[in-house]
Amino acid sequence: MAAPAAGGGENPYGLMAALEQGGLIAQITFGIMVLMSVGSWYVFFVKIIEQQKIINEGRRARTAFWQSANLRDGANKLAKNGAYRQIVDDGLIAQEQHTKLTDPIDQHDWMANSLARSQGAISAKLATGLALLATVGSTAPFVGLFGTVVGIYRALIRIGASGQASIDAVAGPVGEALIMTALGLAVAVPAVMQYNWLMRRNKVITEELQKFANDVHGYMMSGGSVRPPIASARPAGAAAPARPAAGTAAAGTAGAAAPKA
Repeated sequence: MAAPAAGGGENPYGLMAALEQGGLIAQITFGIMVLMSVGSWYVFFVKIIEQQKIINEGRRARTAFWQSANLRDGANKLAKNGAYRQIVDDGLIAQEQHTKLTDPIDQHDWMANSLARSQGAISAKLATGLALLATVGSTAPFVGLFGTVVGIYRALIRIGASGQASIDAVAGPVGEALIMTALGLAVAVPAVMQYNWLMRRNKVITEELQKFANDVHGYMMSGGSVRPPIASARPAGAAAPARPAAGTAAAGTAGAAAPKA
């Protein structure tokens, strides 16, 4: 009878076997790539939630905010610690501070600079964590390459020790080298895609914040006379002015045209 397969049919050239054969260097390399992958995915999901929150705030700002009587009432309709609320609050604070300046500065420039600083602070917060994704995307392939070099080095040592380049002698170390290369790419490619996608969404969000800040600036400089077009539109759900029925209108016209007795 044939002897049963060693190890209960386990793959002798799989990931666990490669880590066992590679020793401490392979295990440390694998651990570093696992940490890089977990960190990149954590940053990705955190930034997605943060971006979606600001996008939802923008939708409320385009509707409910500009239907308010003044900026303070509109700010109360926005999220308390939201990006759009921060722009409005900073604008109101800058307007109050302008009256306390001892050196005269044009109010237009003072308000524009204050709103620009507010936008810059929000943009800096949005960019937090993206450097990690860029670092993982650019360095993970080289970390995997380090594991590849170690695997090839071990294969050469086995060839030299056995005196022949048989498949049995080099299959394990070469398989370890290929696994490390694949792991490096598996960590780097998602990180690069996440970075590019988040950067694109940040650009869209920044553009919307800039538009909102410009609208707030125009509103404050005009004393409330200048509002974005959406603010002057009829609120959703408002009933249109009643129109007379066709028959009633015709009868009224006929009655108006009829001569008096």
